[in-house]
Amino acid sequence: MTAGVDEDVFAQLVETVDRFARERLIPAEHRVEAEDEVPEEIVGEMKAMGLFGLSTPEEFGGIGLSVSQEAVLIETLCYASLTFRSLIGTNVGIGSQGIVMDGTAEQKARWLPGIASGEVISAFALTEPDNGSDAGGIRTMARRDGDDYVIDGTKRYITNAVRADVFTVYARTDPEEPGANGVSAFIVPGDTPGIQVGKPDRKLGQRGTKTSDVVFDGVRVPAEAMLGGPERLNRGFRTAMKVLDRGRIHIGAMSVGQAQRMLDIATDYALERRQFGVPIGEHQLVQGLIADCQAELQAGRALVRSTAATFDREGKAILEAACTKYFCTEMAGRVADRALQIHGGAGYMAEYDIERLYRDVRLLRIYEGTSQIQQLVIARRTLAGRGA
Repeated sequence: MTAGVDEDVFAQLVETVDRFARERLIPAEHRVEAEDEVPEEIVGEMKAMGLFGLSTPEEFGGIGLSVSQEAVLIETLCYASLTFRSLIGTNVGIGSQGIVMDGTAEQKARWLPGIASGEVISAFALTEPDNGSDAGGIRTMARRDGDDYVIDGTKRYITNAVRADVFTVYARTDPEEPGANGVSAFIVPGDTPGIQVGKPDRKLGQRGTKTSDVVFDGVRVPAEAMLGGPERLNRGFRTAMKVLDRGRIHIGAMSVGQAQRMLDIATDYALERRQFGVPIGEHQLVQGLIADCQAELQAGRALVRSTAATFDREGKAILEAACTKYFCTEMAGRVADRALQIHGGAGYMAEYDIERLYRDVRLLRIYEGTSQIQQLVIARRTLAGRGA
């Protein structure tokens, strides 16, 4: 069971982050959109607040939040642009949790303190040009050469790669094993010879979030770089799935935070904009759009918190996490569409925040497991539970 931090301390942290999101981050959103970059002073402030170490255990310099506490805090932070969350996202989630869950004592001691402080930026290198949803089809190879492994392959859409000081790289160590079998994970310092990071991708939304291709060309690492040590040879994919399972709760919380922001924007607009002599919020069809947003938002928030509590209690929540990621990201998309519709033509204009938020949330249904992958997980586990 994950205990987390004292509730009074946590309440103060949530209040601080809420104020930071509303007073510091939201006013900077247009600058980030225009420059495709988060100002370094904001990065520094996020480090000083300890946001890079939310989920890192206290013994390694982190805050040590439970999954339930992290979900609340991420929802609060994600009232502001998702771009700001992406800065800390890999350190809090997929880039660090493999080390937290399965790393050796030496690996934890070496990497987690720097990750928690934000002085070390981590990245999660799983997706490849031909393998996204089919992560078990990894082609990147890690061949044994004496006391080392040599890694060759290309990874795609790697968040924070341009900043990364360390990569968790998933590579095939047994080419004879099909699918997910035969895959191991390696902790690879970002300055290792042979790593080539491509230029940042241009994207529809979430500008300021950096994703890039990463090429590993004859990258040599010692055998002890294998995540979890030699006993986890060919078991790296299991680590990846545990990390992604936990991350789905995190993304659900992100979706709820953004949905709340969009509903608030749409509600304010409905109270201010007048048509036929009255605020449009007095028209029943507009009220229907607002009611649908509110009902789904409440359902999404409850689902996130229930799933997080299950994870804290049981150490896993595979079915629940898939349901959370699927429902909440789709919910955020529907809220975005309704919020823009309430704005009418104005919602299509770049001067209104809803236009940008509409683009930003579209990615939620794709990364860290598409909606269709979540459907497969949900259906298979449901059928298996009934003996099918």
